[in-house]
Amino acid sequence: MTNRLKSFFISIIAVFLGIIVGTILMIGTGYNPITAYSALWNGAFGDSYYIGEVIRQVTPYILSGLAVAFAFRTGLFNIGVEGQLIVGWVAAVWVGVAFDLPKIIHLPLAILAAAAAGAIWGLIPGFLKARFHVHEVIVSIMMNYIALHVTNYLIRTVLSENSDKTDKISESASLKSPLLESMTDYSRLHWGILISILCVFIMWFLLEKTTKGYELRAVGFNQHAAKYAGMNVNRNIMLSMVVSGAFAGLAGAMEGLGTFGYAAVKGGFTGVGFDGIAVALLGGNAPLGIVLAALLFGSLKVGALNMPLEAEVPNELVDIIIALIVFFVAASYLIRWLMERFSKKGVK
Repeated sequence: MTNRLKSFFISIIAVFLGIIVGTILMIGTGYNPITAYSALWNGAFGDSYYIGEVIRQVTPYILSGLAVAFAFRTGLFNIGVEGQLIVGWVAAVWVGVAFDLPKIIHLPLAILAAAAAGAIWGLIPGFLKARFHVHEVIVSIMMNYIALHVTNYLIRTVLSENSDKTDKISESASLKSPLLESMTDYSRLHWGILISILCVFIMWFLLEKTTKGYELRAVGFNQHAAKYAGMNVNRNIMLSMVVSGAFAGLAGAMEGLGTFGYAAVKGGFTGVGFDGIAVALLGGNAPLGIVLAALLFGSLKVGALNMPLEAEVPNELVDIIIALIVFFVAASYLIRWLMERFSKKGVK
């Protein structure tokens, strides 16, 4: 069995184990798991509106998962995706509010501004890692808080007149789609899903089919061997964080230009960037795996909103199930060991 196939089965087993333990917790706390999971399913796939909302939620999850996975595939742990997402969100909205241009120019410009903002925010920990060997986890965590408070300040003082949110973006910078909305009973589904799928292909092509992708992966496997082979390790570290940050910035653009159409002062983090870590882990840091993991997490997040209404089950139980899934993915060594033991017994 190949490593990729093993990773796929480990993810499937982790999901089932998470659901099983979650079911036990529901029974232990006096809730009916059949009713709860039925409400969860109906809230995610019960009608076209919920399906549209699931796909809408999946869109930034794919991009934040790609951001985490790209850095991880190149030997780095970008835990600052949340901050890069926030600055991308605000940059996209700023372009959407400040300019009045034809849509064919305005929308791409807003999207590129988000990617550039996320890339710059990702470059900072990348530069410090490459130049001064400062661990990217520490710096990127701190950059999340800087992003949150700096963007809140900009929203209040630059993008509005002491208001808690900006004006609505121009229609020419919007990702909203009347066609997709009408097809899904007027959900908030927008064209961003196409951008996220395009980015899945870009990540796969860059890492698997280009010389630069080979260099990036080589640096991730062994920096000393890559340097001995003549590769510029420092430049590749910075490039990896730039690309990772660009994906995260695009995730912010999906929220700013698609779902909401404005940027608001935030009392805390959105959580999408941190959920991207779980999406990447469950997806095995592979592009297709990330799409499937994002679909699962999006379904759980949207479906959970229906659980208190239909089954009187607190939707926090879904967060517990997600945490359990991530725990079992993190404990993949144990699952892998059990799989190998059973496979050896099967051979005998």
